[in-house]
Amino acid sequence: LIGRLMFELPEEMGLIAIAVRQTQGKGRGGNVWLSPMGCALSTLHITIPLHSNLGQRIPFIQHLVSLAVVESVRSVPGYEDIDLRVKWPNDIYYSDLMKLGGVLVNSTLIETTFHILIGFGINVNNSNPTICINDLITKFNKEEGTKLKPLTADCLIARTVTVLERLIDIFQEKGPNGVLPCYYKYWVHSGKQVRLHNEEGPIAWIVGIDDYGFLQVHEEGKGVESVHPDGNSFDMLRNLIVPK
Repeated sequence: LIGRLMFELPEEMGLIAIAVRQTQGKGRGGNVWLSPMGCALSTLHITIPLHSNLGQRIPFIQHLVSLAVVESVRSVPGYEDIDLRVKWPNDIYYSDLMKLGGVLVNSTLIETTFHILIGFGINVNNSNPTICINDLITKFNKEEGTKLKPLTADCLIARTVTVLERLIDIFQEKGPNGVLPCYYKYWVHSGKQVRLHNEEGPIAWIVGIDDYGFLQVHEEGKGVESVHPDGNSFDMLRNLIVPK
């Protein structure tokens, strides 16, 4: 629906589709995305000029969206310590333990404008198939003696889009350095060790992401290298970066 509409609307008009359920949800790399009731499910259309900071670094969009989801919760007074985090390149995690959301970005370049379709699905009020944001809030209330209210999918989507708009403005003005300090504050990889290529491969340390959004790893004796998400998968459970 959005794919048909996005080229017909005036540039200044925003467009978002929100679903309560999906029957054909898609994940990255052809994976299926399960969409039970209680998920926040939406596809957002935005346009980015090719000759802009973000237009020259399009892979960064998925990082900005992941950060916007986490910030949409952790920027609310009282909810700052809900342990919601970003995992490179496009996942939302509870600590470094369980996935509860994902982002999928498709881009089309028409003349000098990128038309970006951002799909994201976040477990808000559904404990299955993994865990949800309201489970984390309940757990936090029990441990800290607080009375934080559960969130709704509508609230999370609205806040995410609002935060994303601010992050895009900051990126367009200041480039990657405008958003990376906040991104690193919430990501799960700081100081993590991985093996390259296979389980007996060389050890490397994750050091950050480069100016184009690719993961940077430091292999002893070889310096820092960038790992491209479209040619590699990052297995959080095995701490392994492997070619697909």
